[in-house]
Amino acid sequence: MQDSDELARRLAFMAGHVEAGIALYRAGEGESGAPHLLHPVSEAYAEEREGLDAIGFDPAPFQAVSQALENGRPAAEIEPQLKAVEANLAMMREKAGGKPDELIAYLMKLTVEEYGIGVTDGAVSDPGEYQDAWGFAVVARQIAPQLPAGDSEAVIEQLDALISLWPENAPIVTGNPASPESVIRQAARVNELLLGA
Repeated sequence: MQDSDELARRLAFMAGHVEAGIALYRAGEGESGAPHLLHPVSEAYAEEREGLDAIGFDPAPFQAVSQALENGRPAAEIEPQLKAVEANLAMMREKAGGKPDELIAYLMKLTVEEYGIGVTDGAVSDPGEYQDAWGFAVVARQIAPQLPAGDSEAVIEQLDALISLWPENAPIVTGNPASPESVIRQAARVNELLLGA
């Protein structure tokens, strides 16, 4: 029997990749979004998906999106499939459960780690990690409303500030990325609020 917290963490991890991929695809950066969208469908990531079938994983829309990307179709043409991917992720997250504060703390750790690899010496040195870090922050923001009412607003505000360290709407590689230190500081603010929650 697998630990439901572990399943919730793996799902949050996969969702971070998918969110980055979808945002890049919608922003016209399909080529850089493609690797992120492989997590739900590629054999290379089969371990990540273990146990997801039991909570309603539907590979069809994920496969349709990957196929459309491969064929060079613009995101606008497959918006229903993109929405289906997002809906399937949201439904699985609801079923997977997990403690919102612990999941957000886990995602903050991932965000800081990946960003630290993605940005070095004032430049984006690993676009994939830079983009993943954004995806993890976005998933944390999606989870934040599940925190107790009195705590969620402050956490959401700090997560919005964290996400604003990337270009608006998608983690497009920029010549002037925020410093890893600013991401560390902002993630720490989120974590401080979670401790007080």
